[in-house]
Amino acid sequence: MQSFTKIDRFDELILQKLKSNGRIPNTELAEKIGLSPSACLRRVQELEKNGTIKGYRAVLNNEKVGINFIALIGVGLRDHSIDSQLAFEQAISTAEEVRECHNVTGAFEYFLRIETKDINSYKRFHADVLGSIPQVSTITTHVVMDSPKDERA
Repeated sequence: MQSFTKIDRFDELILQKLKSNGRIPNTELAEKIGLSPSACLRRVQELEKNGTIKGYRAVLNNEKVGINFIALIGVGLRDHSIDSQLAFEQAISTAEEVRECHNVTGAFEYFLRIETKDINSYKRFHADVLGSIPQVSTITTHVVMDSPKDERA
């Protein structure tokens, strides 16, 4: 079980600023939150070391990199055992179309975010990847029309 990391006011401010701009220079971050650059850097490094900050990433413009189809997919499994879940997770772990995978409660066991070039690419993924996983019982696709709020960016 993971232990809870105590977060104080300065850590909260650091995390808030880094969430909106992960490339902010340490000197600017320190100035915005009211710490010296060295104290700010030590705090950021500790937040990275203890796993509070898991990493940094670039947020891409999907259209500019050829992603023109996004779907959210509910996946139901034939068997609700841990072995079945692990086998499914292993099977989709290398599929580059799967951008997110969440084990959920409700009508299905998994919720996936899929990004592909177009509908035909999604159709191939649906048949060749999801359709070939023996644990999969149902696939329910919801096509993303627009994302008026997306805080992953």
